[in-house]
Amino acid sequence: QVQLVESGGGLVQPGCSLRLSCAASGGTFSYIAMGWFRQAPGKEREFVACISWIGHSTYYSDSVKDRFTISKDNAKNTAYLQMTNLKPEDTAVYYCAGTDYWDNGGYYSTSHHYYDTWGQGTRVTISS
Repeated sequence: QVQLVESGGGLVQPGCSLRLSCAASGGTFSYIAMGWFRQAPGKEREFVACISWIGHSTYYSDSVKDRFTISKDNAKNTAYLQMTNLKPEDTAVYYCAGTDYWDNGGYYSTSHHYYDTWGQGTRVTISS
């Protein structure tokens, strides 16, 4: 079975950047898309970004659009989330996940209910 492992989180000041990685290992990688979600303390898991694994289509939540960039390396079965101009409200545990659904940013692509494999998460803290 495929396992996902996130890395790259940490504590940074507002305005700084971080790059998260999500590496898939084991099993047969066959996801249609990969997504990043985040969960802040006391809040529900929130969609951040997703990317089609076959093509290059991407989709972002309004809260991170123009600041975050999702990308992938098919050969390495790894997804990335480049985060710039980080804000305190970006503080959360960030999770990557794989899904067999892709509707170009529609309900299936942005709902955590349709992602069936999750990493353990990496903590991102934005504070001065």
